[in-house]
Amino acid sequence: MNSVSVRALLVRGMLAGLATGVLALITAYFLGEPHVDAAIAFEEAHSHDHGDGVELVSRSMQATGGLATGVLVYGVALGGIAALAFCVALGRIGRFGPRATAALVALGAFVAVFLVPFLKYPANPPAVGDPDTLDKRTALFFLMIALSVLLAVAAVILGKRLAPRLGNWNATVAAGAALVLAIALAYAFLPSGENVPEGFPAVLLWQFRLSSLAVELVLWTGFGLIFGELAERLLAPKAAPAERQPQAA
Repeated sequence: MNSVSVRALLVRGMLAGLATGVLALITAYFLGEPHVDAAIAFEEAHSHDHGDGVELVSRSMQATGGLATGVLVYGVALGGIAALAFCVALGRIGRFGPRATAALVALGAFVAVFLVPFLKYPANPPAVGDPDTLDKRTALFFLMIALSVLLAVAAVILGKRLAPRLGNWNATVAAGAALVLAIALAYAFLPSGENVPEGFPAVLLWQFRLSSLAVELVLWTGFGLIFGELAERLLAPKAAPAERQPQAA
């Protein structure tokens, strides 16, 4: 793959990230924001601080412009990174075409970047978690992301090295088992970040977490489908129909 193709795929990945970011934004607005409002209402009802603080950014701005900016920038950035990962993976993880490779990259990114860290450190709405431990919890979450990505890459490398001796199926099973074991050890040794205040509705907490899961699922599913189509058109264009030959008189 030459530099022109990589650059073209990067642009398409960012465009796909922007497009699927719009879908994720709609999902976040209609599924996530009502739970955020409910969590804020709980926090205000149980707060002992009655001071008149200055609201730097209104809640309506946070739920509209702020949410849109964050989700769309997130989508574009992840789309570009995933497109580069696609360039590395294409032809190296099996005999898959552009669409299938894009789908596998999107699935792997969803699992490694979001799902594995989410199961250890799930998303929390406002009023959940001690503000004094925010930096620590954030650092643990990003540490889990880094570990998950590194372990996933290591599992792919391990599977490729075992394939000549064990065969593709057995090598995949062995590498997958090693990945699960390594993630389980990380879960066991890393500290818990859970700190739910007393009386916080459990239903609201899990509804917020499920909405966060839905946003990421929409984001990566949409990216895999849209980017796969764009990559297919670039790398494997369909043959143009043959021009009609002039008929002999």
